[in-house]
Amino acid sequence: MKFVQLAKSIQAEGLQPVYLIEGEEAYFRDHAVESIRAACGLINPALNDARYEGETLRGEWIASLRRALETLPFLDEKRLVRAYEFYPSERDWETYLKPYVQNPSPSTVLLIVNAGKKANAADLKRKQGVCYVDCSRESEETLARWLFGVARRQGLQMDADAAALMVRYCAQDAARMKLETEKLAAILGENGRVTRAAVEEYVAKDTEYKIYELTQAASRRNFALFAEILSDMLGKGSDEHAVLAALVSHYRTLAEVTGMTGSDAEVAKTLGVKPYAVQKNREAARRLGKGRAEETYLALFGLSSGAKSGLYGKTGALFEAIAKIFFG
Repeated sequence: MKFVQLAKSIQAEGLQPVYLIEGEEAYFRDHAVESIRAACGLINPALNDARYEGETLRGEWIASLRRALETLPFLDEKRLVRAYEFYPSERDWETYLKPYVQNPSPSTVLLIVNAGKKANAADLKRKQGVCYVDCSRESEETLARWLFGVARRQGLQMDADAAALMVRYCAQDAARMKLETEKLAAILGENGRVTRAAVEEYVAKDTEYKIYELTQAASRRNFALFAEILSDMLGKGSDEHAVLAALVSHYRTLAEVTGMTGSDAEVAKTLGVKPYAVQKNREAARRLGKGRAEETYLALFGLSSGAKSGLYGKTGALFEAIAKIFFG
């Protein structure tokens, strides 16, 4: 199930004996753990909340985890056992974990909390008896819907376009979105309305979003907007190397989508992006003119490489790249 479905699942079906909480979004992982921990209703966590780190769980050490799972709770109805970054092999699964999962203790909840997957590890999310909670990065649309709920719990009303903009400003980082929502609640007060204007005024833009704005201004050849964004970024500590690298990456993408045949969906599958992104990048490349995207990419790549090797100064390389983009 997705992270956003966990609370309803616990309410409707109760706690499951074994959970795999997995995904790169740290906020979702932490919140999933806290939701399950709260549902356990522990009064004596020092006695009934055991935590293990995955790097220590090898061979016989997994047997110690197994013994912890079979220990009865003391002065609580439930016992929680957490294993972080735990990637058992298929052999370890068959030897130690599978027998337990097939006949789990009714008073114990096991949480396996992982940021990702490892090549030689057992695929736990496909194992029968393991309840998988997907904490990977969500789409902008899903995050915007989730953000409505966060705002409502803070006593705020949020406009749809404001939620979408806030997701982009925060680079889809759930922890940042929650913090920014709390900040808006303090500024706007109870029953305050979060509008697009409020987001633009009070929510800090993530560096990734600034880079996005910068590259879009470059694609549209809007020098005034580009210069304004660049000045703001450099004034707030962005490094010229990083800005130039972002421009190189942007024009490389434009060159790639220009040179690839096939539909937007086919190209998106090859590049691992969404078809909408391919469509927009192809439109940007067409506006530049035939061959212009590849030509600009090669020129910017040369400048970036020269700056890294010391052939050019980083400031000079960046401004030479800007001259190439807008006046070359």
